[in-house]
Amino acid sequence: MEKNSEKKQELKIRKMSREEAEFAVEMAAAEGWNPGIHDGELFYEADPDGFFIAEIEGKPVGCASAVAYDDFFGFLGLYVVKSEFRRKGIGRKLTEKCLGYLGERNVGLDGVVENEKKYQKIMKFLSAYSNLRFEGRGGGEVPEGLVKISAVPIESLLEYDRKMFPAPRSDFLKKWIEQHDSYAFAALETGKLKGYGVIRKCKKGYKIGPLFADDRITAEKIFLALRASVPGEAIYLDVPEPNKKAIEIAEKYMMKAMFKTIRMYSREEPLIKLEQVYGVTSFELG
Repeated sequence: MEKNSEKKQELKIRKMSREEAEFAVEMAAAEGWNPGIHDGELFYEADPDGFFIAEIEGKPVGCASAVAYDDFFGFLGLYVVKSEFRRKGIGRKLTEKCLGYLGERNVGLDGVVENEKKYQKIMKFLSAYSNLRFEGRGGGEVPEGLVKISAVPIESLLEYDRKMFPAPRSDFLKKWIEQHDSYAFAALETGKLKGYGVIRKCKKGYKIGPLFADDRITAEKIFLALRASVPGEAIYLDVPEPNKKAIEIAEKYMMKAMFKTIRMYSREEPLIKLEQVYGVTSFELG
């Protein structure tokens, strides 16, 4: 009887199907992470081989994602175990599966503060900096001088994005900027891209990300356009704490810091233009 009971409780970790990605999004929502309403589809398509589900007796109890952007960089996210199944080693097994899939790549993650020491000790990840999530309210006017992102040649957008992100992400970005229930603006100067931003509908309100710009003035104009696109709605912006100019924008428009995450890497911090990152794309995919 005891052996049968143990067999029933056997843990299985396997690759998710596209439909099961919605389970991961709902798990994230239950944790208060406020995912976008189309994140299941968009996240999964970033790397269909990198999404994993943990099951006991055929029932899902946890999940995690490990997106391999190229041969050198990957990102961990959507790492959740149902509360009643925690402290049973399920999270560790999910981590092993994800890291095994990503292999020798430099791996990033945005961890909750209370897990920072665990990731340092068990996973040997190195802390780089913190990100702050700000909450505010949509409204105002769209500034002049911006264009809809559809007016920007995709090659220019991908080249620009690569300066602020550690790896190419062309397939993901093409879908991200065109997703339903979103708005996206760009700043051009004599045909050259100076910045762009996206705001998407989430379980609650709208979330800005990414918001990349050459300077504060450009970033603020794009921020105002995104903010004006969703009048009266709650809006959220995830800011790298080292970018003080980004924090100044959030505070200028009366946004309040809600919580922070710790950006960590398995190897070294990538060489990107962090001073031009005014809004993180997402805590799940980097």
